[in-house]
Amino acid sequence: MTSVQPVRAADRLSAAQADEVLALAAAAAEADGVYPLSEDVVLRVRNGGGGVHLLSPAGYAFVEDGAGELVVHPAHRRRGNGTALLAAAGAGPLRFWAHGDDPGARAFAERNGFARDRVLWQMRRSLLEPLPQIPLPAGVTVRAFRPGRDERAWLEVNARAFAHHPEQGRWTLDDLLLREAEPWFDPTGFLLAVDVTDTVLGFHWTKVHPPVGPDPALGEIYVLGVDPAGHRRGLGAALSVAGLRHLAAAGLAWSHLYVDESNPAAVALYRRLGFQIHKTDVMYRR
Repeated sequence: MTSVQPVRAADRLSAAQADEVLALAAAAAEADGVYPLSEDVVLRVRNGGGGVHLLSPAGYAFVEDGAGELVVHPAHRRRGNGTALLAAAGAGPLRFWAHGDDPGARAFAERNGFARDRVLWQMRRSLLEPLPQIPLPAGVTVRAFRPGRDERAWLEVNARAFAHHPEQGRWTLDDLLLREAEPWFDPTGFLLAVDVTDTVLGFHWTKVHPPVGPDPALGEIYVLGVDPAGHRRGLGAALSVAGLRHLAAAGLAWSHLYVDESNPAAVALYRRLGFQIHKTDVMYRR
C-alpha cells in the first residue's frame, strides 16, 4: 500500500478542489472534535487571494508569508503525509497553527523541529448571566457600521489598534469586503464608537455562529478594538458590554472570543466580564 501521497501546489483552487479540502477538514473535525482550519484559510480556500495551497489525496496545507495551517485526513495519518506536506512548504523558518492543544499535534511538531511559540485561547461566557453596567465615556455614542461608507475609517482604526498583531493588523479592504459578502455578516452587530464629529474611536464587531454538533449557537466578540490615537478610558470595556448586550438581545445564550495568552490586558478584561478558557490553539515555530 502506498503510504505517502504526492503533494501538488496551487495558487488558487477550483470549485471541486475547494469542496474536497472542506470535506477533508470536516472529516478531521469529526474525528478530532475541533475544526482544523481558521476562518481566514477557509475564505482563501473558497475565494483565493494570496498564499499557496498544498494538496494531496491525504491532506492539505496553506502557507502565506511563512505561516500556515495543515491537516491530514484521519484515514491517512501516521504514514508520513503530514511530513510530506511540511516538506512541500519549504525549508527555513515556518509557523503553523494547531487548532486544539492536541498531544498528537505537539508530538508531530516536535518531531519536525517545531517549538511551541504562541497560544490563542477561546474563552466563553453565558449570556444568561447578568452583564455589568459599564457606561460609555462622555461624548461617545455607538452606532451601526454602514457598508459602503465606513470601510476606510474602520480599516485605519483597525490597523492602529492591532499594529503589533501579526494577522489582524494587516487586514486590507479586500479582507473586509470578503467578510461583508459572507452570509453571517450583519451590520447591525458591527458597532462603532464615535465622537460628536462621527470620528471612529473604537469598534465591537460581533458574529453569530449557528449550533454545530454539541456546540450551541454562539455570539462571538469577533473583533474588538480601540484607536490608541484617541483612547478614551474605559471605552474597550464599555464596547465589550454593548456588543454582548446586542448578542443577548438577539436571543443568544452563549458568547465566545479568541485572545492571545500573551495579551494580559485583554485577558484581564475578559476575565472581569466573566469569560473562562474553553479551548486552546497553539502556533508552532521552526
